[in-house]
Amino acid sequence: MQPLKEATSIKHNQAERMPFNVRMFKGLLKKNEYLLYLNQQLQLFQAIEKIGLPHSSLKRTEKVLADINELKAKVHTTDFILKSTQQYVDYVKSLTYEQVLPHIYLNYMALIFGGQMMKKVVPSSGNMYIFENMQEAVQSIRALQKDEWAEEVNKGFDYAILMFEELEVYCASLGEAKNFGKAG
Repeated sequence: MQPLKEATSIKHNQAERMPFNVRMFKGLLKKNEYLLYLNQQLQLFQAIEKIGLPHSSLKRTEKVLADINELKAKVHTTDFILKSTQQYVDYVKSLTYEQVLPHIYLNYMALIFGGQMMKKVVPSSGNMYIFENMQEAVQSIRALQKDEWAEEVNKGFDYAILMFEELEVYCASLGEAKNFGKAG
């Protein structure tokens, strides 16, 4: 059996290269686009955290809400939930604690590691990426981590890829709607 990181590397690379994710990493997202992304993250973290986490330092719901509230004060928004997000949330809600662990690995480790670079370029304070007791949080996941999670982690990447695709399409349509009234 391949190590988990190796067995999930293709999907990981695919998710990292999604246009929305690339724009976010480069600091090119507008506040309303990042806010839409945060709304999706909030739904996912609420679903996971209702099932449970291996360490209290992993909790993200309040951190994401802090970023959302910061941005809501600056831009008009809705609490719109993408179809892909709702599908992932519904899937997560069907899992037991043991079954949700690969999704904790995927989503929380991404924030811990990739998020440390991301928090410098997002159009908010980046609270979502700030972890108290980061080493303990990482260790709580690593202590449970199994190579057998590969299929489930890849399933989580599939949901993330769909979400990034839908975010890009939705944000493009927002841009077109704004420009529609300005033509001619």
